[in-house]
Amino acid sequence: MASVLGRLEERERAARRRVEELQAELEAAQSEWDEWLIARRRVSEVWGEGKTPDQGGEAGKTPDGNEATASSAARSGSVVPIWRKGLSAEVLAPEYQQVMSLLAERRATGGELLNCREATALLGLEVVPAKIEGVRVKLKRLVARGWAHEPAPGRFACHDGRYGGS
Repeated sequence: MASVLGRLEERERAARRRVEELQAELEAAQSEWDEWLIARRRVSEVWGEGKTPDQGGEAGKTPDGNEATASSAARSGSVVPIWRKGLSAEVLAPEYQQVMSLLAERRATGGELLNCREATALLGLEVVPAKIEGVRVKLKRLVARGWAHEPAPGRFACHDGRYGGS
């Protein structure tokens, strides 16, 4: 007959294996999603959304020929639009504005790059794995859409002028 502690350790190992499998699956899904975001950004560039008139494109035009403004940048179902010149952080959902504010503040004070744990604490959230992961996803999404960058793995910063628009 196995001891109670032996059974607990066995279940703990099984749970840990499952967590590791899910983390690997999440990382794979995040990578695939990032690739699709990059592909969409490239298509937008090809269709002229990201071009200025001197680059051969019609600035402010969408692929269907309609005018694009900063206020229309956040399309239905799009929480974080792809950043482009003149787009202000005001188009972001409030929780993303808070994250961008942290990055901008850190940049303005000349502080070190921000990691997910620090960002979670600075946002006033409980520093537990689920909250840290939620902040990590937001930071990764801001990076994927051009609002921020990740100069070192797990360390994030605001691009020049991205918080206030430029």
